[in-house]
Amino acid sequence: MNCIKKIIILIIFINFSVGFTQEKLTKNKAVSLALENNYGIKIADSNLKIAENNKSILNSGYLPTLTGNAGATYNKDNTEAVFSNQEVRILEGAKSNRFNASLSLNYTLFDGLGRLYNYKQLKEQYNLTELQARETIEKTLLQLFTVYHNVALLTENVALLNQSLKISKDRLTRANYQFDFGQNTKLFVLNAEVDVNNDSIALLNTKQLLLNAKRDLYVVLGKKENPNFDVDTQVNFIITLNKQELLEQLKTNNVNLLQIQRGIEISNFQLKANKSGYLPTIGLTTTYGWSKSNNNSASFLLESTNTGISTGFNFKWDLFNGGRTRTQVQNAKINYDIQQLSKQQKELEITRDFNNAWEDYKTKLFVFQTQEKNVQTNTNNFNRTKESYKLGQVTSIEFRQAQINLISAQLNLNKAKYEAKDAELKLLQLTGELLNVKY
Repeated sequence: MNCIKKIIILIIFINFSVGFTQEKLTKNKAVSLALENNYGIKIADSNLKIAENNKSILNSGYLPTLTGNAGATYNKDNTEAVFSNQEVRILEGAKSNRFNASLSLNYTLFDGLGRLYNYKQLKEQYNLTELQARETIEKTLLQLFTVYHNVALLTENVALLNQSLKISKDRLTRANYQFDFGQNTKLFVLNAEVDVNNDSIALLNTKQLLLNAKRDLYVVLGKKENPNFDVDTQVNFIITLNKQELLEQLKTNNVNLLQIQRGIEISNFQLKANKSGYLPTIGLTTTYGWSKSNNNSASFLLESTNTGISTGFNFKWDLFNGGRTRTQVQNAKINYDIQQLSKQQKELEITRDFNNAWEDYKTKLFVFQTQEKNVQTNTNNFNRTKESYKLGQVTSIEFRQAQINLISAQLNLNKAKYEAKDAELKLLQLTGELLNVKY
């Protein structure tokens, strides 16, 4: 009896600790917290910002370059100069200096359309990164709901096990009264004590699993504090799901198929950019410069200053570069074909995954509906057995078996409910509709 009391006291303490000042963490709030704090989503968002910077006009090659140059030269020379009139002049430590500064503007007028297709590649790369960020969000939300539903499942299981423990404790009390009045033997009391112990241990283990699951949920939410919350155990299914409609949505909205399509576009632009190596490059150069020289007395000019602007065009055409351009074009064509093959393979795999997910969803939904009927049957059986037990028409072993059957059916129902919902969410994720439904 002392062991039973200690276990019951521990359960009461845990119930008080878990239930004290707990907030309600709804599904919408959990989604909001995950989108704001999840580290995987934060990393994906940072990668998207990099891609956005890369597709800017500042990284396109369309803008000119402006270069500033400046310099100064100081000389101290020993000089012997002979002039045309045979005059000889010898200088020791003669000083001279020169200064210059210039601004050069360079602009590529034509580069074989290479920068045009490179710029389009950067834009498609941004679209691809955006899809990768969406995939990260979808996977994170799918993980979030899986863990959230596990918390909800264990929460309901704790409530069921609490109820089962209460029934077992009532039976133990009844057995003690009957023993005190000589209506049964000590064996009935001992059996009731064993059942209370087993129910208490099952409850404690489930509470520990619940606490662990809440910690797992906080990791997905990016929260560091100790978990102290309740969850919503209400589950609503989308009863209007149609396989053919979902299949059509999959072909147009599946994030993996969209990523492969973006990869094909990037490969196509890369091919065109490589072909630009066959064409010439035309550029414009404009320079404004200033220079000043201070010469020693051996020079004809003691000082000179020049300012001016110069403009020119340059034309470059690699008529043969060792076959590098040809190799790049051939490899780009092969890579483009690889992307097309990858798309066909991915379409086949995703269609298979969709069919598997659809059948899994329908099966688990049927199991859930069947378990609902099973619970109702076991509930009726338990209630009748309970009344018969009170009247002494069934043994405590038969009553215990009816109790076990009921709690087992209820636990199976909880499990089936959340497994069916997880299967539904997986199906929605494949079809690209996970971010468009109400939770």
